[in-house]
Amino acid sequence: MLAIEASTLKWRRPEYTGSNRCLPCTVINLVITAVLAVGVGSIRLSLGIAVAVLGVAAIYFRGYLVPGTPTLTKRYLPDSVLELFDAHEAPKPFGAGAQDPAEIERFLADVDALERCRGGEDLCLTTDFKASWEAQMICQAADDRSVSELLLFEGLDVDPNALAVEQRPSAFVAVAGSTIIGRWESESAYLADVAADAVLHARSTVWETLGYETRLEVLGALRLWLDQCPACDGPVTLDEETVESCCRSFEVVAASCDGCGTRLFEAQLSPDAL
Repeated sequence: MLAIEASTLKWRRPEYTGSNRCLPCTVINLVITAVLAVGVGSIRLSLGIAVAVLGVAAIYFRGYLVPGTPTLTKRYLPDSVLELFDAHEAPKPFGAGAQDPAEIERFLADVDALERCRGGEDLCLTTDFKASWEAQMICQAADDRSVSELLLFEGLDVDPNALAVEQRPSAFVAVAGSTIIGRWESESAYLADVAADAVLHARSTVWETLGYETRLEVLGALRLWLDQCPACDGPVTLDEETVESCCRSFEVVAASCDGCGTRLFEAQLSPDAL
């Protein structure tokens, strides 16, 4: 029995099964298995049944029958088809929202959140804003943060008692009843937005007049300037990466904590925006 279990574990491919299972791959391989089983079964029924059993077992434990199916599926099936089966939402293109990235930068400069880096043309967080943002994150970690969280969702026509946040397989989300009203890369990214939102409310009378989606865009962009991880206090690295979902691959720009790997920002590359 132990030998059988050990053999089964070696045969399993968790990167292609369970929540990572690629449904288009599964469908394609089941069709191939059925065709092979019928073809072989027309010659000898017992062999056809054996092909069907082995094929289904391979798909169940490995995610596919034909080697290379996940790669071939991602490469040749249209994205519109893969999107129907993919449980993971594609990262949003950076700069593809309603707000121009340049306008976001100007707004953050106007509220003294950003300034020219010393001796360069790049933008950096102002010392005062960075200190206020970090202090607010520390306060949230130590105290009840419900007031700050409700402030973030200000302007939405939802019952505050129906609001909840939770970790899901591919994102940290805020929900009102059964409706997702916000999505973040991690709980740390969410808490960073809650803290920055509280600071911006205190610094700018204009901030509270902005729409909810606009504020989320600004807060998401602001996370690009985090250089210290709110989860583990280590440095944050901004880099370009390839992110794999069950059915697709995405080229993204991502900010992650070096020490604990917490993702703080992730968006598809947009050459015009960058």
